[in-house]
Amino acid sequence: MRVACRRFQIFDDLRRDVAEFGTALGQFHSARGAIEQADAPEAVARRGIGLVPEGCLVFPTLTVRENLIATAANRAGRPQPWTQDRIYWLFPRLAERARQYAGTLSGGEPQMLAIGRALMTNPKLLILDEATEGLAPVVRGEIWRCIEALKAQGQSILLIDKNMRALKRLADYHYILEKGRTVWSGDAAALERDATTIQRYIGI
Repeated sequence: MRVACRRFQIFDDLRRDVAEFGTALGQFHSARGAIEQADAPEAVARRGIGLVPEGCLVFPTLTVRENLIATAANRAGRPQPWTQDRIYWLFPRLAERARQYAGTLSGGEPQMLAIGRALMTNPKLLILDEATEGLAPVVRGEIWRCIEALKAQGQSILLIDKNMRALKRLADYHYILEKGRTVWSGDAAALERDATTIQRYIGI
C-alpha cells in the first residue's frame, strides 16, 4: 500500500485487523511476497518516521527520563526539535514521574511516554497505531487533546484508529483498509457525505 503524506495534515486509517503498517516498518514478517521498504528500526527513524505501536511499548526498567533520552535525536534542519521540556509541556504527568521507572506507570501514562519517545526522534511523520485502545474515557480524551495540539503545531500524523468521532474531528484525509487493501479514500468532507461506505466497511 502506498500513502502519500502531505505536510501538516493528519491522516487516519480506518482498518479492520490489518497489521500492514507494522509489517512495512519491520515490526512483523510478511507471510508471503516481498517488502521493498523493510528497513531496520533505526533506519526507519532516520527517514523521519516516528512509530507508536499498539501496546505502548516502553523500556520498563528505565525511568521516564531515560526512556526519552534513549530515543533523542537531533535531525539537521528540523525546526523546533523535540526536547524533554517540550514533552513535559505536552504531558505534564510525565514531568511528575520523570524519575519513576516506566514499568510502574499506570493508566494512560505508558502511552503518553510511548508518544513522547517517538516525538524525541523529531519525526517528519508520526504514526499512532490504536493510540487510545483500552484506555479509560478520561485518559482517552487527554490523548486526543494532545494529538490535536500536535496537529496545531504542524506535526504530520498518520492515525490508525476506530474512534470515528475523534477521527472526523481531527483527520484531514481518510483511508479505509480491508484485508490489506485500500478500499476507499477521501477527505473529511467526502467521508461525511459517503455514510453508506462507512456502514458497509466499518459497520457503524
